[in-house]
Amino acid sequence: MARKDLLKGLMSEGASAAKDESPAPPRYSRGAIGAVSRSIADLKSRALIEVPADMIDDAGIKDRLDDDPEGIEALKQSMAEYGQQVPVLLRHSPNYEGRYEVVFGRRRVRALRELQMPVKAMLRQLNDRELIVAQGQENSARKDLSFIEKANFAAQMTRVGYERKIICDALSIDKTVISRMLTVTDAIPEEVIRAIGAAPSAGRDRWLALAEKAKGRDADALIEAAKGPDSDARFVAVLASLAAPKPASAAPRALQGQDGVSLGSARKTKGKTVIELSGEGRAFADWLVDHMTELHRDWQKKEGRAGR
Repeated sequence: MARKDLLKGLMSEGASAAKDESPAPPRYSRGAIGAVSRSIADLKSRALIEVPADMIDDAGIKDRLDDDPEGIEALKQSMAEYGQQVPVLLRHSPNYEGRYEVVFGRRRVRALRELQMPVKAMLRQLNDRELIVAQGQENSARKDLSFIEKANFAAQMTRVGYERKIICDALSIDKTVISRMLTVTDAIPEEVIRAIGAAPSAGRDRWLALAEKAKGRDADALIEAAKGPDSDARFVAVLASLAAPKPASAAPRALQGQDGVSLGSARKTKGKTVIELSGEGRAFADWLVDHMTELHRDWQKKEGRAGR
């Protein structure tokens, strides 16, 4: 019995030691606890924070072509009266500790900065690519951005090096629309586009027409032509400057007889010459018609065309 009790005690100690040496149970990543953890993380991403406006920097691609001071002033008045109703989206600045970068909502940040009010924002962890895609998707959902502003956004993404698929995903449009946008931005220099502005009344077809006419034209001349009280007027002015001038009509040539008497006039137009005979020329016209064959034959001999 003593031997049996000894073996039993050794086995018990071994089991206890094995229990003490076994690894700690892993953290739950699935099931109910995992779902709760994910829900908490999701709530944090949706929770609103207040950030001093002067701690927020711009980031990503500038989408608007016009500063829109009237729109900013109206936004300020609304926020001063009713407060900020729609939050902006921010990320932590990758360059400066304690600062933030705006993903979308720049106009709201600007208005609140001028009002010296804090900014209500959602805060997310985004890399540069995710920031651009989020900004583009926000832009594609907005109806106040004009065709050329979205086209310019796509062009900037292309210059930065983003693939066409990423651009399509960011703006929620297909490759055909992107190609048309880039056709415009390739033909019209960016400085000309910025000189014109958003031109909200000029849709895709008119910008494509302007791009076709602007190929090979001097950018400085187009910028000089971009004059007007607003961007729509500047667009029309630039388009008008590219219209082909109508050929000037040649002045009518007076026709005179041998003694200097007036017979009428002749004028050249596109593809034909028109002779108008009046006064004494009317009587001469009858003779001219009767002798047209002989006169034509004499002209052919003189020009060396006889027999052709």
